Amino acid sequence: MDIQEIRKIYRQTEQRSLIVILLALPVFGVIYLFYDSGNQLENLPGISDFLVWVMSLTCIAVLIIQYVLFGKKIKLTFEKDELVDKLKIYSQATTQRYLLLLLGSMISSVGLLLSKNPVFTLFFAIVLVFFSLAKPTPDRMARLMKLKKEEKELIRTASRPEQPESDK
Repeated sequence: MDIQEIRKIYRQTEQRSLIVILLALPVFGVIYLFYDSGNQLENLPGISDFLVWVMSLTCIAVLIIQYVLFGKKIKLTFEKDELVDKLKIYSQATTQRYLLLLLGSMISSVGLLLSKNPVFTLFFAIVLVFFSLAKPTPDRMARLMKLKKEEKELIRTASRPEQPESDK
């Protein structure tokens, strides 16, 4: 197995997940801190209770969908023999999961901005928990894909920083 290809897939997956988190956190953070400081935006339209419910249910649906889709994609890795193939599926599943979590965080942010309803803060907190639980780590990857000990060690090795040629 090519450790360089495994390292490349692992790094790409990790980078994508961090980029999505970096997109989600500041948006919600700015909105939350703005309203927590007592400021109000007068020119923003308020939203009806019905729309608050729709946005809340949409956020819940996104959280459920990302969990179910991720589980289905991970089950596809059980059918593959090669570690690289398993990692490609895992990477795609994780990227899809993080993009759905980004959608959930944006719904929470817009909901808080327009309604000032604290339930959207709760939804964002739940999204943060999923961001944390879904972060790709060698141990998590091995556990979810039910990898053999040798495959787990390869992923762990690939996750470590590369040593320069002179240090080897």
